[in-house]
Amino acid sequence: MFREIWQRSHFGKSFVVGMTALALALAAGGVWSVESGHAGSAIPALASPARATGDGAIPASGSFSSVVKQVAPAVVSIQMERTAEVPQMQTPFPFFFGPSPDQQQPQERKEHGLGSGVIVSHDGYILTNHHVVDGAEDVKVFLSDDREFKAKVVGSDAKTDIAVVKIEGADLPVLKLGNSDSVEVGDIVLAVGNPFGIGQTVTMGIVGATSRQFGIMAREQGYEDFIQTDAAINPGNSGGALVNTRGEVVGINTAILSRSGGNNGVGFAVPINLAHHVMTQLIEKGRVVRGYMGVQISDLSPAMADKLGAPDAKGAVVSSVEEGGPAADAGFKQYDIIRKINGKAIRDTRELRLQVANTPPGETIDIAVLRDGNPQDLKITLGEFPGEEKVEAAAPSGEKSVLEGVSVEELRPEIRERLGLGADVGGVVVSQVRPDSPAAEAGLQPGDVIQEVEKKPVTNMASFRKAVEGAGNEAILLLVKTRGGSRFVVVEP
Repeated sequence: MFREIWQRSHFGKSFVVGMTALALALAAGGVWSVESGHAGSAIPALASPARATGDGAIPASGSFSSVVKQVAPAVVSIQMERTAEVPQMQTPFPFFFGPSPDQQQPQERKEHGLGSGVIVSHDGYILTNHHVVDGAEDVKVFLSDDREFKAKVVGSDAKTDIAVVKIEGADLPVLKLGNSDSVEVGDIVLAVGNPFGIGQTVTMGIVGATSRQFGIMAREQGYEDFIQTDAAINPGNSGGALVNTRGEVVGINTAILSRSGGNNGVGFAVPINLAHHVMTQLIEKGRVVRGYMGVQISDLSPAMADKLGAPDAKGAVVSSVEEGGPAADAGFKQYDIIRKINGKAIRDTRELRLQVANTPPGETIDIAVLRDGNPQDLKITLGEFPGEEKVEAAAPSGEKSVLEGVSVEELRPEIRERLGLGADVGGVVVSQVRPDSPAAEAGLQPGDVIQEVEKKPVTNMASFRKAVEGAGNEAILLLVKTRGGSRFVVVEP
């Protein structure tokens, strides 16, 4: 298996990713912030889909200084602070001596991170990366005019590595959004950010490829459609702008391919169209809602295509259909080869997942399939993927939620099986509890199933979210099912 060392340009941590194809379920939910949506805010629009004359061209003067002057004020530096556990050294003789007191209690330390961001609205919304603000307890934003702001995390989506933070200020510079669908290989682009924390820096390169997928988001079962560039991207550039020669942002700089941790001329940015789609939902809903088919899919190999009667290896083959899911209701079958969605050709599983994820739940789409070599047209009404959502930001009142630091997710079939729960057990399962949180002090643990909040039944994420929002920052009563039975837990601020 071919392996590469990947590094996201933030804390300097290396990510070793095996280049192995994974058959993933279509669509997944985003991270949910307790902070409510922001009605009435002016969400910026994308530029015209048409490719403008001069896109990717060198200015007549041979200098990009006018573009930089236009762009630089709206690219900010982001500093964050979070609490992290320190791994404890284990004694080689725990059987004889038992765990030491130091090993019983996890040690913690404060971590500080640097990243970049892009101001995209006059009311202070900033696009950045999820990994820049993930777990942040304190976020500060610094502008090039020396202004400093305390920022709030509006919402964050690990599946695309996009986050939105907000500052309150007057006369904020704004970067115009381009249209990443118009980006072509060979276009000149500029990367603007704060590498290594040395201050705002601009580098130049070209677009080396579009629609890149390398598995860097596989851990989150995420969505990859990267713009590849050789414009230098280094640690600290994460969340910064990739702009075209007209000064429009076409991507959010996210990752580099490197064995050393430094720039090797292979950097990646999330296309602005995808980032805009995620941002809009985070601002309006506080979370990302994605379409869901209810199938497992795999890429086609030439040999598989030949076996299944397909003329080529384009498309995605259905390896299983979820019982009772949208695809089952629409008549999909195992071995169906999905070739088109609403008349648009599908090349592989990546394209299919993106198309479905970006389609709102409840919308009906046309899908062309090959079944035993014969073309068929199916209509499917998409559902909403029951994905993980995370309570981590602020309550609607602006105060911190008493359940800050708790991550919960739907009781999917595989989780029920792992926990030994029957189909009659309702609620949401706790997937993570931050050690220093009120919930941890109250005894809430990963694997606990929250069945009631303030005596209100919890049947799914929606009912849990509604109950938590209604509780605000007061002490909250939970009915929790554990491996040992049911118990009440009171979480106090």
